[in-house]
Amino acid sequence: MEKEVTYQLLVKQVASLIEGEDNLIGQLANAAALIHETMGWWWTGFYLVNDGVLQLGPFQGPVACYRIKPGRGVCGTAWQENRTIVVPDVEQFPGHIACSSLSRSEIVVPLHDADGQVVGVLDIDSKDLATFDEEDARWLEAIVREIERHAINCPLKTKP
Repeated sequence: MEKEVTYQLLVKQVASLIEGEDNLIGQLANAAALIHETMGWWWTGFYLVNDGVLQLGPFQGPVACYRIKPGRGVCGTAWQENRTIVVPDVEQFPGHIACSSLSRSEIVVPLHDADGQVVGVLDIDSKDLATFDEEDARWLEAIVREIERHAINCPLKTKP
């Protein structure tokens, strides 16, 4: 129950934080910071589609990979398949991209523009196995919907 209450508040906080702002990078940076600080995960951030690859966007945590091709790793697979992916053990995910050997579990949620095209992903890593479940997926998808509603159609556009 505590996790649900935390997420309910987090959805409202993200929406309030980014509403009315027209700086996409700033919105995503603050959303990543808020999620990261609230939940205490290892890595929280965004990759944005640009020139046919996912490129590193705003994040909180240790250094990360700069570019991810479609279908590569958890992020590239979530982008290509347009679906949220929960990975309890990244060592068991075929083609996992190890930006950090300390990452043990991961969840990735696609972000869409107004036309329904995937324009990026929210990527979250944990140093613990099996950190994320379907409840996390549901609530992080709700957070992403707020980001889509308030941030994705800002003046800064990415190229699919």
